[in-house]
This record gives sequence, C-alpha cells and structure tokens, in this order.
Amino acid sequence: MKGKVILIVNTATGCGFTPQYEGLENLYEKYHDKGLEILDFPCNQFGKQAPGSDSEIHEFCTAKYKTQFDQLAKINVNGENEEPLYTFLKNEMPDEEIVGMKNKIAMKAIQKISTTAVKPADIKWNFTKFLIDREGNVVKRFDPTFIPGDIEPDIEKII
Repeated sequence: MKGKVILIVNTATGCGFTPQYEGLENLYEKYHDKGLEILDFPCNQFGKQAPGSDSEIHEFCTAKYKTQFDQLAKINVNGENEEPLYTFLKNEMPDEEIVGMKNKIAMKAIQKISTTAVKPADIKWNFTKFLIDREGNVVKRFDPTFIPGDIEPDIEKII
C-alpha cells in the first residue's frame, strides 16, 4: 500500500458505532480514486460485539452498508495477542483527540466498561481510527465517537 493514504479502523457489527460503516464507505467512494484505502479490522474485544465469522461479518457489511473497502480477518487490538500492526499504531500515536463535551462524556463511560484497555495507549473501543499518510507515517488517531465524515478535512490535507 505504499504511496496510499490509509485509514485503519477496528470495527464491530453489533456496536452502537456500527452505523459509521456508512460514513467510512462514503469516504472510500469519494477518495479511493485519489489514493485512499480503508482497512477494516473486525475485533471482538469490546463487549463481544463482533461475534460472527469473518465471512458472516463481511456479508453483513456488504449487505447492510454496501462496503467496498478491504475487510481483513478478525484480530485483537490490545493485550497479549494483539496484532503487531496495532502495537505499531499505538506506539506511533498513543493519544486520541476527543472533540466535544458529549464525546468526552461518552469516552469516559466507555473507558469504564472497556476491560481490554489496560495501558494508556490501548484502544478503548470499536471504531478507533488511524490515518496514515503516503509515506507510512501515522498522522492522526480518532476516538470511536469521531464520525468518519469529520475526518474528511484531514484526508484532504494529505491526499
């Protein structure tokens, strides 16, 4: 994926944030021809909200949200068996910006129920997003409450 702008997202099909698939697909459709790739990593570590098999999750996303971006195998993003990609992402961008009082309150509540987020840089919940520039640099981390459409200005800057 060298030379591409990449948005990496850990997802779940049974989460309150699952409708963000629609916004992710909108970004993909708008910017894919300009070099944007979206990598979707289903994760069942938060409230067991991605319980299906990889094929069941893929069927759900393509049927309900018409997703076309790459959906990879289910992974762990925290803990002993975390995917090395996520170890790298968290080391590069340990803090997420939380915008707005409503989102700050939501994230405080999420942190209380997130049993796998042990270290400060750990992923707190489903739909945490990382934006990677064309050179492979992690340029921004977005908390789960950050809706995909609001990422557009950051994509525009680096696309």
